[in-house]
Amino acid sequence: MTKLAHSLTKLAWTEISGATCAADEVAFIGSGGLASVFPVTDLASAAVATAGLSIAGVIRHARGQSAEITVDRRLSSIWFRTSIRPIGWTLPTPWDPIAGDYRTRDGWIRLHTNAPRHRAAAERILGTHGDKEGVARAVGQWAKADLETAIVEAGGCAAEMRSVADWQQHPQGRAVGAEPLTYIATADHGATPKWSVPSGRPLAGVRVLDLTRVLAGPIASRFLAGYGADVLRIDPLDWDESGVVPEVTLGKRCARLDLHSPKDRTTFETLLSAADVILHGYRPGALDGLGFDAVRRRKLSPGLVDVCLDAYGWSGPWAARRGFDSLVQMSTGIADSGMRRSGADKPVPLPVQALDHATGYLMAAAAISGVTKRLANGSGTEARLSLTRTAKFLVDHQTEDDEPPLAPETEADRTADIEVTDWGKAQRIVPPIHIVGAPMRWDTPARNLGSALPRWLDE
Repeated sequence: MTKLAHSLTKLAWTEISGATCAADEVAFIGSGGLASVFPVTDLASAAVATAGLSIAGVIRHARGQSAEITVDRRLSSIWFRTSIRPIGWTLPTPWDPIAGDYRTRDGWIRLHTNAPRHRAAAERILGTHGDKEGVARAVGQWAKADLETAIVEAGGCAAEMRSVADWQQHPQGRAVGAEPLTYIATADHGATPKWSVPSGRPLAGVRVLDLTRVLAGPIASRFLAGYGADVLRIDPLDWDESGVVPEVTLGKRCARLDLHSPKDRTTFETLLSAADVILHGYRPGALDGLGFDAVRRRKLSPGLVDVCLDAYGWSGPWAARRGFDSLVQMSTGIADSGMRRSGADKPVPLPVQALDHATGYLMAAAAISGVTKRLANGSGTEARLSLTRTAKFLVDHQTEDDEPPLAPETEADRTADIEVTDWGKAQRIVPPIHIVGAPMRWDTPARNLGSALPRWLDE
């Protein structure tokens, strides 16, 4: 059951590194899979493995040693759902009360209203309703394409359900289909980095400026923190994503800045000038509008490893469109395929937000590979990824055989360590990857947004 995981790993790693042979060194263990019409467990395993190969690459460059990698398919699948297990408290719900799938006159549409401004945009079109029943009545009066357009033009987030075939013929589907899974280019050179790549913590000393939100980017920076990187997450003053913060802030420090404020802009420039890696998930052009375009970022930090993602791709008419995993599943035909193949009467998404998670691990792999290039010759890296391109990567590969379901989670799946988070005590699921000599671990527990000062650890 590991053949497809190996194949996906080889494809993903080749795009990032240009080499295929290293992917053969990964050992996959574990049986069973997440129930889906698409190979979600193989995607999860391959994405984790690809990030692991990038860690092995750093170790090989610094020490001339190969690193044995084992990926547990079952644990990878569990981590793609959630890794934290609260003790005596419960995780906040990640969804707004009116977010969800609704039937229109001619099909289905999904509304994403978790952010207050996105809910307000939907309400400007549909009216204010106290429950889903009221929203459903309003949505039922619309054609799905017209409602999607109206909400998006109002500044909101919505996606009509399309089939895979419809998406492949859509102008945005064709544009994304021509993009690489991970675009990587060499950028300006910088000074020789000070990273020592210590045994056991290969990313120690690497400074990561994290400007990402739910969910792919924070997963990428969580992986980097797991191998010793100093991750500083920066959020706007009013931003919150309470439903996932305990899950994704593990190992990080989280500060707030207003990039419209002259004082905070100066602070941000100081942080960026000392950063080695920047991860950002703003829509294309958003950072440019704030005065921090790619040229400016490289000028502030020569040799910077600059990794960015968006929802709907980097070319085509929707390149600047807001989006999230659940919306992309509707747009690209994933939810439609689930509905049709299962005989359901409503959209059937993937069992986990696999596009977000997989893209996050691929972002981490691109960033860490950039670190290796910087160590080798001082060059910077620019990388771009998108949720829709990851969706194509999944849809293009069918399951090999029916797998039994994953075995139920047990206490043995949890680490013995108790994590004292800002919300209470918790445990984590055992990491899904094991690299000999470089265990995945985090130095700090999950913390709330805005709980730290905007400065690097050693300052």
